[in-house]
Amino acid sequence: MRVRARTIRSTTATTGSLLVLTLLAGCSGAAGPQGPGSAGGGVLTIGMPNGPQANNSNPLLDTSASASLGYRAMIYEPLAVTNSVRPEQDPKPWLAESWEWNADHTEVALTIRSGPTWSDGETFDAADVAFTFEMLMGNDALNMYSLPFEDVAREGDTVTLSFGSPQYVNEFRILDTYIVPEHIWSQVEDPAAFENQEPVGTGPFVLESFTQQAVTLTRRDSYWQDLPAVEELRYTSYNDNNAQTTALANGDCDWSWVFIPNYEQVYVERDAEHNDLWFPTGLSIDALWVNNEVEPFDDPELRRAMSMVIDRAAISEQAEAGLFPALTSPTGLPMPAGETFLSAEYADAGLSVDVEGAQQVLRDAGYQLDGDTLRTPEGDPVTLTLTDPAGWSDYLTALSIIDDNLAAIGIDAKVETQTADAWTNAVNEGEFEATLHWTNGGATPYDMYQHIMDGTLYQPVGEAAPGGNFARFRNDEADRALRDYAEATDEAVRAEALDTLQRVMAEEVPVIPTVARPAGAEYRIESWTGWPDADDPYANPQPTQRGALDIVLQLEPAA
Repeated sequence: MRVRARTIRSTTATTGSLLVLTLLAGCSGAAGPQGPGSAGGGVLTIGMPNGPQANNSNPLLDTSASASLGYRAMIYEPLAVTNSVRPEQDPKPWLAESWEWNADHTEVALTIRSGPTWSDGETFDAADVAFTFEMLMGNDALNMYSLPFEDVAREGDTVTLSFGSPQYVNEFRILDTYIVPEHIWSQVEDPAAFENQEPVGTGPFVLESFTQQAVTLTRRDSYWQDLPAVEELRYTSYNDNNAQTTALANGDCDWSWVFIPNYEQVYVERDAEHNDLWFPTGLSIDALWVNNEVEPFDDPELRRAMSMVIDRAAISEQAEAGLFPALTSPTGLPMPAGETFLSAEYADAGLSVDVEGAQQVLRDAGYQLDGDTLRTPEGDPVTLTLTDPAGWSDYLTALSIIDDNLAAIGIDAKVETQTADAWTNAVNEGEFEATLHWTNGGATPYDMYQHIMDGTLYQPVGEAAPGGNFARFRNDEADRALRDYAEATDEAVRAEALDTLQRVMAEEVPVIPTVARPAGAEYRIESWTGWPDADDPYANPQPTQRGALDIVLQLEPAA
């Protein structure tokens, strides 16, 4: 597959605030000096509710401040820019002009662009790309996707990466890799511990100042593309969601990613002319992960009946403020992102509350309703503990709804909370009965299904499985389909494997899908225009995503 370069042009700068579904701890910070944008001409203000930040600008670590706030995307650049809200789109060439995979996706030849320079004036070239991947190949702590590198070779402006297994499902992750300068990083003894407090990248911005609460980036004039209209980026890390929401509503922040339960009243109506948001669905969902190794929930018929009584519309509206769409397909695929992948077998299938149908499924499987109590074929009452972290108000509201829903078929459920750390450990080790949790997402549904079903991630209860399959699901057919999808060189084979995964999801119900997990964002259009939206979904709108620079390059000053 040969991907040819497209014209890359940046029109203007970014202003806006992105909205998300997660409940983060945040840090209050001073906004910088006043200027345009919400702060003055040429200034874009960005906020996240992520709390005090350590001075770490390592772009290869997702735990660094540069990742937490998103400013690494303004300093460092990838080989190509991908669009997770429209995964069917081809990646946009960036530091790589083009790339070509061999037939079985075990080798990719990257043609590296000439012209970019590092912000310290040094020339960027293919040697920097080869060095970056060699560093990843030799450092497990930086190789976060465990890519099976076998070789990195360079000839002129071409860098060839070779892998020990097909990488079709990881193509976007490879192209998304941030490239770092060899002349600096080759002197670093431990790149995984490198704080990189004076970052040097090929992007259009450089780090001007850093505090625990506020980070300022300024535009450099030597950028290889058209200069963005944004001259200065001011990042603030607020103490919590409420502080971040207030900053957005008051116009002190242009762009963010924060969950706002009553967003219409609290945010939009404060300045309906300028306060906007967009929550496009990708290929990630929320689901009720029911522990398949806890009896009687090891019975797929019981899980299927439970799924049939879940009121997903209520979860969407009451728990997620209508921002996370209710899932409508038993395959778990969110729409419209999953539409092109949907199996013909399930094209007309839907999810709706069907208590009578669920009761019939249970009767056929030998369960009995004894008054208000569901009993197993062995006569034991069915009880269930639903668990999520204290303070995760959206998930806890959803669990309360699910609790009521399950009572309709006689399941005695109760909601309990834990600290976030205790919950994470319990989920990883399988020490739970049921919990709401998200799934991975990616360019195809593979990432979602692999996170849910992959038998290679299975660990017995009590042993950590942080990579996924928290519900301890085991199915040989699903494992073969996942392997076939990842290793296929033929699109028909991948389609057949995906059909199988959808059938397993619908029939075996390894998890109970609830709502789509959108890539949400809030942004203000008072000072800047050109944000991605439903009419022009050119990028994931979140300021912490790798495509955030593409947004900044598209923004133009409002008239």
